[in-house]
Amino acid sequence: MNAISLEHTERVWLNAYLPGVPADIDAAIEDYPSLREVFLEHLEKFRERVAYVSIGTEMTYADWQVQGVAFAAWLQGQGVKTGDRVALMMPNCLQYPICLLGTILAGAVVVNVNPLYTAHELKHLLKDSGAETVVIFENFAHTLEKVIPGSSVKRVVVAAIGDLLGTFKGAAMNFILRRVQKQVPKFSLRGSVRFNQALKQGQALNHFPVDMHLDDLAFLQYTGGTTGDAKGVMLSHRNIIANLLQAKAWVGNQLDQDQQETNVTLLPLYHIFSLTVNCLMFMCLGGRNILIANPRDVKRVQMILRKERFNGIAGVNTLFNGLLENQEFCARDFSALRMVIAGGMATHTAVAKRWKAVTGLPIIEGYGLTECSPVVSISPIDISRMREMEFTGSIGVPLPSTWVRFMREDGQLAELGEQGELQVRGPQVMQGYWKRPKETAEVLDAEGWLSTGDIGVMDARGYIRLVDRKKDLILVSGFNVYPNEIEDVVALHPGVAEVAAIGVEDGVTGERVKIIVVRKDPNLTQAQILAHCREYLTGYKVPRYVEFRSTELPKTTVGKVLRRALR
Repeated sequence: MNAISLEHTERVWLNAYLPGVPADIDAAIEDYPSLREVFLEHLEKFRERVAYVSIGTEMTYADWQVQGVAFAAWLQGQGVKTGDRVALMMPNCLQYPICLLGTILAGAVVVNVNPLYTAHELKHLLKDSGAETVVIFENFAHTLEKVIPGSSVKRVVVAAIGDLLGTFKGAAMNFILRRVQKQVPKFSLRGSVRFNQALKQGQALNHFPVDMHLDDLAFLQYTGGTTGDAKGVMLSHRNIIANLLQAKAWVGNQLDQDQQETNVTLLPLYHIFSLTVNCLMFMCLGGRNILIANPRDVKRVQMILRKERFNGIAGVNTLFNGLLENQEFCARDFSALRMVIAGGMATHTAVAKRWKAVTGLPIIEGYGLTECSPVVSISPIDISRMREMEFTGSIGVPLPSTWVRFMREDGQLAELGEQGELQVRGPQVMQGYWKRPKETAEVLDAEGWLSTGDIGVMDARGYIRLVDRKKDLILVSGFNVYPNEIEDVVALHPGVAEVAAIGVEDGVTGERVKIIVVRKDPNLTQAQILAHCREYLTGYKVPRYVEFRSTELPKTTVGKVLRRALR
C-alpha cells in the first residue's frame, strides 16, 4: 500500500457510509476563508433562536453575536493583534462562547485553560503560550494571582457567575457564591477589568475586521507533554472547519433545521471534544445548548434538566454512569432523545447496556484526540433507526476525507484484521506542537500521517476496534494524564529517590493514577506524597494509589524506567 497516493478503492470503510454521506469534504472547506465566516453565517441564520441556557438564563444567537463583537472590539482597543494569544479559563457559562467568538473575530488565538489548574500548571501554560490576555472566572482568580509575576500577561478580565443573569438574579447568585458558599477565595489582580465593564467599553468601540486565512492558528489546545510539561496543539481555522464539516456531513439532513434541537452540554467547552461537538457543531445546526457547569453534581444536573426535553447528549463513560446512579434521572421521559454520543475514553459495556435499558437509545462511540480537532472516526448515525441499534464497542469508521492505516512494530503496514498503531491523515490533523519541532516530528511525518500511539485493528467492513495504547498515557474520565508529568512532580519531593506512574483500571473513571515510589527518606508517608501532589497537580491527575518499594525500579539498558513491568 502506497502511503502517499492512496486510492479511493482502498478505503474499505466507505461501504459502511449511509446514503448521502460524501467520501470527501475537502472542497467545501474552501468555501470559508476562516472560522469568522462560519460563525457569522450561522449566528445570522439562527439569530432569533436561543443558543445557550445557563442557570435558567437564555442567550440568543443575536445576543451572542452582539456581545462577541463587543468583546472583539474591546480586545482590539486594548491593542490585541492578529495571532496574539488569549487565554480563556472558565467553566461552562455564558461568558465562554462570547469570549470565544470575540477572540476569533479579533484574529487572535484561543488558548483554552482548565480552570482547575494549579498555579504550577497555569504558570507553564502562560509562559509557553505567551498569552498576554486572560479571561478568568473569579473563583479561580487567586491561582492566577500567584503566577502573573514573570508571565507575559498584560490584561486580565474577571468574570463572575452572575454577570449575564440580570441585575437582581445576578447579584443574588454572586452573593450566594461569594458570601454564603465561600467559593470565591480572596484575590488581588491589579489593573484587572470586570467582564461586564469590558463588554460595556467594547460596545462603545468599533470592531475592525482583520485579515484571516484558513491556515492561520485558531486554537492552542494544551495536552500532556512527553517531557512532563503540557504542550500546545496548534489547530488552524482549516483544521476546525474540516472537523465541523466532517461531523455535519456525517449527520447529513437527518436533523430538520426548522426544528430546533436541544443538547445537554455536560463536558466543559474548554475540552476539545465539547468545543467542536457541543459549541461549534450544534451552532451550525442552530441548536440550543444547556450549559452544565459541574456535571459531577448529578443532583444539580437533574434539577437543571427537570423541566427540559432534550434531544441530544454528549459525554464520557463516567458522566453517563453518574447519571444512571440518579433515580430521578432514570425515571424521566426520554422519548425526545435522539442522539447520545460518547468520546474521550472507552465506554464500558455494562454502562452502555444499562443506558440503553433506561433511555431506549444506544451510546454511539467515536474516537478522536486533541491533535485531530478531535474526531477521527464514529459509528454511522441513522437517527430513524437509532432505537433499534445496539452498542458495539467499536469506534466506528473514519470520517469523510480521513485516511487511516495501521503500522506494525517492524515498520510495515498491517493487513486488514492485523493489529498495529493507528495512524491518521486528513484535513483535521494539527499543524504541530507549539514551538516544539522535535516533538512534532516524532508524531507527524512529512506526508501528514499522525501516529496516535493507540493500537487498533480494522475489520473487513472498515470498522475499527481499539486494542491498547502504545504510549503510557493514562486516561482518567476522558482526560489525558501523562506519567512523565506526574513523575516530575513527585520527584520534586526531597524524600523521593525514584518514582514511576502508571494507570490502573477503575470501574468508574476508566483508569486511575498509581505511583510506585522508592524512598530516599525512610519516614516518607503516603499522606506527605499526596499533599505534595495536590500542590502541583489538578485533582484528576493526583495519584489515587501509592506503592512504596525498597528496591530500585526496573529499567532499560539506558536507564529508562520500564513502566510496563510495573503494571
